[in-house]
Amino acid sequence: MPAIEAPTPPKQGESTTVVLLIAIFKLVKGLLLIAVGVGAFKLLHRDVADTVMRWVDILRVDPENRFIHAGLERILRVSPGQLKALGAGTFFYAALLLTEGTGLLFRKHWAEYFTIVTTAALIPLEVFEIVNHTTPIKILVMVVNVAIVVYLVIRVMSRRSLTSRPAEASILKT
Repeated sequence: MPAIEAPTPPKQGESTTVVLLIAIFKLVKGLLLIAVGVGAFKLLHRDVADTVMRWVDILRVDPENRFIHAGLERILRVSPGQLKALGAGTFFYAALLLTEGTGLLFRKHWAEYFTIVTTAALIPLEVFEIVNHTTPIKILVMVVNVAIVVYLVIRVMSRRSLTSRPAEASILKT
C-alpha cells in the first residue's frame, strides 16, 4: 500500500503577508479608536457646541450643508453620560484590537484564535448597525471583518490538519 504524504505547508511569504496586513488593519483601527475615546473624554468638561463649531470653522465646513447640519444636530444632543459610555467602549474595543494586532504582528497562534473569536462575535453588532443605518464604510468594514474570520479559520484548520496528518501517515505506513 502506498504511503500517504502530508501536504506541504504554504510558502513562508504567502500566509505571513496576509496575516501582517490583518495585523496592520487591527492596529490602525485600534489607534483610531483611542483617538475617538480621548476626544470623547476631552469633550466631557467642555461646551460641546463651542468645541464643535470651532472645528467646523477650522475645517472650513459649511454648517448649512444638510449632511453636516444633521451630523451637528446629533453631536450636540449627546449627553455627558453618553460621552463617558462612548469613551469607555472605544477604549475597551481599542484594547481588543491592539491585542489582536500585536499578537498577529508577532505571529502568535493564540492571536489567530483570539481574532477569530472576537471579530466573529462582533459581526452581529455590525449587521445590526448596517440594518439601522447603512453606510458604505460600515458595509466595507463588515465585509473585511468577515473575510478576516474566514481566512483565519481556514488557516487554523489547515495548520491543524498539517500537524495531525504526519501521525496519521506514519500509522498508515505500518
